[in-house]
Amino acid sequence: MIKAVFFDLDDTLLWDQKSVKEAFLATCKIAEQRYGIEVDRLEEAVRKAASNLYSNYETYPFTQMIGINPFEGLWGNFLDDQPDFIKMKDIVPTYRKDAWTEGLKIVGIDDPEFGFELAERFPLERRNLPFVYEETFDVLNKLMGNYRLLLLTNGSPDLQNTKLTITPELSPYFEQIVISGGFGKGKPDPSIFEHALSLMELSKDEVLMVGDNLNTDILGANQTGIKSVWINRHKKERTNVIPTYEIQHLEELFPILDELSINVGVR
Repeated sequence: MIKAVFFDLDDTLLWDQKSVKEAFLATCKIAEQRYGIEVDRLEEAVRKAASNLYSNYETYPFTQMIGINPFEGLWGNFLDDQPDFIKMKDIVPTYRKDAWTEGLKIVGIDDPEFGFELAERFPLERRNLPFVYEETFDVLNKLMGNYRLLLLTNGSPDLQNTKLTITPELSPYFEQIVISGGFGKGKPDPSIFEHALSLMELSKDEVLMVGDNLNTDILGANQTGIKSVWINRHKKERTNVIPTYEIQHLEELFPILDELSINVGVR
């Protein structure tokens, strides 16, 4: 019998991709006004520069393991008391400036001071632009009282808690919030799923994991023996990671939960 639902955060409940996209749009518009640069062209250039820079830092293996992407590095402060996060905190101011300055160079503008200005502006825009999927709160309201809820998210505790602080309605739904950077390993490592089960004092058969990422949320759940639900809003192709269930909208969770209840003779 399913007693709890574990949710991923980014692009499952929070629409992080839209927040990042809108922050880029707002920041790149400043460059359009200053230099007449096409917004989409600069965004693409900065994303490329950021990804290249990010993969060359000594912290890259750690960020891969914990699950922190290059665009989170463009706005996160990483004020976490752990050696690798302390290194990231020291790196990110230069990383941001270099990513924006290099992006400007790619589109033909050599202006490091302006690069710094944009690098400082992007985090402000990202913090001002939190988006939640329209069905998120309706689904959580329906689940509450019937199922225990846990949030299982990859990332820096400082940054993930910032996301929750700027979306204050979200945290109260969850009995436990597990952040990979605080635990020490990220999804898909089975140990973080086992840690979540331990916190809730539940077995793997009593939990359903819901997430948008096949290679972290679904793979990790599968490896731990937890039933998995892939929220595939954008009709992506499956890889060799096969979820127990696939949905396109969070409301589709309810027929799955009903089916699982029927299968154990409980309605």
